[in-house]
Amino acid sequence: MMNGTTTDRETAMNTRHWMTALASAGLGLCLMAIAPASHAVDNFTAVTASDKPAKTKKPKQSKAPKPPVSPNTGESKAERDKRLLRECRGKANAGACEGFAS
Repeated sequence: MMNGTTTDRETAMNTRHWMTALASAGLGLCLMAIAPASHAVDNFTAVTASDKPAKTKKPKQSKAPKPPVSPNTGESKAERDKRLLRECRGKANAGACEGFAS
């Protein structure tokens, strides 16, 4: 078996693999050709200028302004103030706690 010749079994296996690959490729090509053609025929409708509905303008909805967020910490000014009040209770009025310490 190791002398470089192929047996009948190996030849049959190679043939079976090639036939399966060719059948899969053929089926895939057929499905690709059929699907777009049937989709395009079903959904086509012609629209002329007289058939188009008149455009109505929608009033712009204004969004509520977001509070400014510090890019370094990701917290708003109100959140920072609450945090400093909580963390600076009873500490010396210096550094980051200046104005927040009691």
